Amino acid sequence: MTLPMTVAAVEPLTGDIRHVVFVGDGPLPPFDAGSHIAVHWTGEDGTTGANAYSLTNDGAGPTTYEISVRRDPGGAGGSQWVHRLSVGDRVTVTRPRSLFRRANTATREVLVAGGIGVTPVLSHARDAARWGRPVDVIYSHRPDAAAHAEELRALCDRPGSTFTEVGGPEKTQAALDRVLSSSPIGTHAYICGPGPMIEAFRARAADYRWPASRVHFEAFTAPELDAGEPFDVIDTASGRSINVPAGVSALSALEDAGYRVPNMCRQGVCGECRLSVTAGVPVHRDMVLTDDERSAGTSWLPCVSRCEGETLEVALP
Repeated sequence: MTLPMTVAAVEPLTGDIRHVVFVGDGPLPPFDAGSHIAVHWTGEDGTTGANAYSLTNDGAGPTTYEISVRRDPGGAGGSQWVHRLSVGDRVTVTRPRSLFRRANTATREVLVAGGIGVTPVLSHARDAARWGRPVDVIYSHRPDAAAHAEELRALCDRPGSTFTEVGGPEKTQAALDRVLSSSPIGTHAYICGPGPMIEAFRARAADYRWPASRVHFEAFTAPELDAGEPFDVIDTASGRSINVPAGVSALSALEDAGYRVPNMCRQGVCGECRLSVTAGVPVHRDMVLTDDERSAGTSWLPCVSRCEGETLEVALP
C-alpha cells in the first residue's frame, strides 16, 4: 500500500545531507522506532525507482514522516531526486516497515551510528527519551558530516544516558570497547553504518561474549562482492530452471526470465526481495538475515546471495 504525501519542509544539515519532512492527506500509520519507508522517485532522464530511507521520528502518533538523505552522485538517482524536492511537491511512499525494531526484552540500549546510519539511531534515541529508557549513544562521523549530533546530545542529556561523539577508526573502536565491556546483562546493541563497521562491531561483541541475539544491525551500504560461480535457480512450483551467470545477480536473472520479485535496494541491505528456499544450500551475502536465519537455510536474498553447488530450488512469486 502506498501513501500520497506532500513535502512540508526541507533543511540542509550538511553539505550533502538533507532533511525532508512529509505530511499526509490524512492520519498516518504509526510505526516502530527504526522503521523505514520506500520513496518512489523519477529521475531527470525518466528513470524510476523506489529507495528505502529510515524514518528519523519515533513513530508514536506521527503527524509527519521525516527522513535525512545523503546525496550519492554515483547512485541510481533516488538521493539526487530527494535533494531536488521543494516544499509543496507531491510524493508517494510506502507504509513504514521495520527490520530494525527494538527488542522488548532489552533492559538497556547501546545505539551506534556510523555516518548517515545516524537516521534510524535517532529514531531509537527519540523513542527511548519519550519513554524514559536509558541509552548509550555512540556517533562516529567525519568532521563535516555531523548530521543530528546536537539533537542526539540533547536527547541523551538525562540521568542514566550518555552520548559519545567520535571520529576515526581508533577512537571509534575505543568507544565501542568501553560499552561492550561494561554494559550490564540484558543490554541490547543496535548499530547502523557501513558494512565493514558493522562486521567489525559484531566480531568485537562476540569477543566480549555478547550473544548474537543481543546485537542488532542495519547496513546502508553493502560490501563489494566477487562475481561468484554460475548456478541455476529452480522454480519450486513449475520446475523451470533459470540460469544465473557469474557476475549477474539472481534477482536480475529472474527479472530477465519474467519473474517479478519485490525489491528496493538491490544490495542485500533492505530485505525486500527475501525468498523461501525449498532445496539446496544458499550462500548468504546479505546484511539482513540473522545468524539463526542463515543457519536454517530457508531464506535467501537473490539480489546478492548465491548457492553452494549448481542449483537452488526457490518458491518464486
